[in-house]
Amino acid sequence: MRRKITVFFIIVVCFLLQSTLFQALSFASITPNLLIVVVSSFGFMRGRKEGMWIGFFSGLLLDIFFGSVIGFYALIYMYIGYINGFFRKIFFPEDIKLPMILISASDFGYSMLVYLFLFFMRGKFRFGYYLIHIIIPELVYTILVTLILYFVILKINQKLEAIEKRSASKFV
Repeated sequence: MRRKITVFFIIVVCFLLQSTLFQALSFASITPNLLIVVVSSFGFMRGRKEGMWIGFFSGLLLDIFFGSVIGFYALIYMYIGYINGFFRKIFFPEDIKLPMILISASDFGYSMLVYLFLFFMRGKFRFGYYLIHIIIPELVYTILVTLILYFVILKINQKLEAIEKRSASKFV
C-alpha cells in the first residue's frame, strides 16, 4: 500500500512540475517530458505489469487535463511502461547507460506516435520541421532532466524495496 501511495505521489508531483514549473522554464516552448521518465523508470525497475499500470495512470492524467480524446495518452504511456518492463532482467541500478537509452527511445517513440496520430493523420506533413523544432529539443531537454530525476526515482524505489523486504521478513 505504501508503494502505491508513493508512486501516486510521484506521478502527481511530476505532472504538476511538467505542467507548471517547466512550462515557465521552457525553451522555445519545449518542455521536458517528466512522465516519460517516471513511466520508463518504473517499467525497467519494477517490470512490465507495474510499468503498464503507472503508464496508464500517467497517460490518463494527461488525457483528462490536456487531451482531446480520453485514452490516447493513456494507451501510449501504457505501452511505453510495458515495453520498458521487458528490460528489467538486464537493469542494474548503478549503470546509467540503459536508463538513458530506454528513456530516450521512449521519448522519441512517444513523439513519433504523437506526430503520426495528431499531425500526420490531419494532413500536416511537415515531418522535418516537427523533428528539428519539437522532437529533438524535447528529447535533449528530457535527457538533461533525466540525469537528476532518474536518481531520485531510483533512491525512492530502493527505499521502498528495502521496506518491503523488511516487512516480508517479519512474516517469515
